[in-house]
Amino acid sequence: MSTAPTHTVPHDRILILDFGSQVTQLIARRVREAHVYSEIHPHDVDAEFVRHFAPKGIILSGGPNSVTEDDTPRVPQVVFELGVPVLGICYGMQAMAEQLGGKVEGGHTREFGYAEIRAHGHTKLFSGIQDFVTPEGHGMLKVWMSHGDKVTELPSGFKLMASTPSCPIAGMADEDRGFYAVQFHPEVTHTVQGRTILNRFVLELCKARPDWEMGHYIDEAVEQIRAQVGDEHVILGLSGGVDSSVAAALLHRAIGDQLTCVFVDHGLLRLNEAEQVMETFASHLGVKVIHIDASEQFLGKLKGVTDPEAKRKIIGAEFVEVFQAEAGKLSDAKWLAQGTIYPDVIESAGKGKKAAQTIKSHHNVGGLPETLNLKLLEPLRELFKDEVRELGVALGLPPAMVYRHPFPGPGLGVRILGEVKREYADLLRRADAIFIEALREMIDPTSGKSWYELTSQAFAVFLPVRSVGVMGDGRTYEFVVALRAVQTQDFMTAHWAHLPHDLLGHVSNRIINEVRGFNRVVYDISGKPPATIEWE
Repeated sequence: MSTAPTHTVPHDRILILDFGSQVTQLIARRVREAHVYSEIHPHDVDAEFVRHFAPKGIILSGGPNSVTEDDTPRVPQVVFELGVPVLGICYGMQAMAEQLGGKVEGGHTREFGYAEIRAHGHTKLFSGIQDFVTPEGHGMLKVWMSHGDKVTELPSGFKLMASTPSCPIAGMADEDRGFYAVQFHPEVTHTVQGRTILNRFVLELCKARPDWEMGHYIDEAVEQIRAQVGDEHVILGLSGGVDSSVAAALLHRAIGDQLTCVFVDHGLLRLNEAEQVMETFASHLGVKVIHIDASEQFLGKLKGVTDPEAKRKIIGAEFVEVFQAEAGKLSDAKWLAQGTIYPDVIESAGKGKKAAQTIKSHHNVGGLPETLNLKLLEPLRELFKDEVRELGVALGLPPAMVYRHPFPGPGLGVRILGEVKREYADLLRRADAIFIEALREMIDPTSGKSWYELTSQAFAVFLPVRSVGVMGDGRTYEFVVALRAVQTQDFMTAHWAHLPHDLLGHVSNRIINEVRGFNRVVYDISGKPPATIEWE
């Protein structure tokens, strides 16, 4: 299987071959953070693809398989013949060793989680990088391991680069050919010097130019969009979320009045969100935006529905129907723009691969109705979420919009447990606004940042249960609202945020006093896993 490289502008770039690791995206993000362009492609791309990509270096990801089995993934031979530096990580190290004449065996002792490795040989990759020194003078690194198999015999030309007591060959290098391999994962934050190690490989060993920056990228993207679209018209479904907002701003910069945005209000948005979107885009940026209030239609379809997946499907289907009806009125539109970002592209490309193991399916609002007969335009498809945010600020969008916490496509429809009713949505959006306002206002004295900045996602959840309370001298029997705040690097795992008790107390008092309908506030202290971030 071969696919075309995404980016056409001549940046130096790193090719990442994916063997199915759940954290492969982190490798690409770390490389991009070094301002070097990188792409992830399946491990079984052909030799022609690799040569055409012309990488300055290649990184082989980890994966769930064992090289000791016959039908598991292997590295394309061209990788070792191209004459560029190669870094193997975990499974990538084992595949490199096996294919270059070394030996890999199933480990009697598995290593998962924190480990301390000793560096050997002063290789260019590790030289001068260490977390501490032992009394014997050995440089040590604090790393994150996740492996069962291990390399037991070095290939010819390789020397030992790192070891642990249970994994004598935890790193190896053939510096004449520029081949390096590590058994640990430098891409995860648990490996303390991981970013330094990857920067060393990309910038010093591969000698890649650090010229991938969003400020410079705007001109390239504008030029590409203009060349692709010409004088034709584009429509975009503007949700108010970060991705569609940045896509709208970029397209408007490129083609101006050739862009028409359709903003569908399904009645499940945050407090005053519709007004904020129209103010930002229609009034401030001068973007053509058609505002459709379809809340009655959506809420009518959701009446009596309690199953989370059923709610998601109904909201998605209705969004397509409303958008399609409006798009049909724009007879001169030839393109449909979407806020697809690079993680979406990676996940779609990985479907059907033996190496990839699916943990969770993602549900996007709507889909691409073929009956629209429009060409697809995805101006953000090369970018990770953090790059999209940088681009949004560079395009002049308000930072408060660009750095807002994620909001699900179905909106409050999956934050109201059970049946969705207008009165429930009205209560919830007011409680949610109080929570977010308090997070923005309270500053953590240690970091100097607001608690909104210190949390990755925070929101309120409507619980369809009533509890007894007392207000004044009267008995109340009202609903419960749950608060949820998490901290995470990648949203694959998350810790509940240890918010100050006085902050929680302040929010609880405000909600109960200001939102008539709630008499009890609870705080969710579940991590992911076992819970998910959203309740539905």
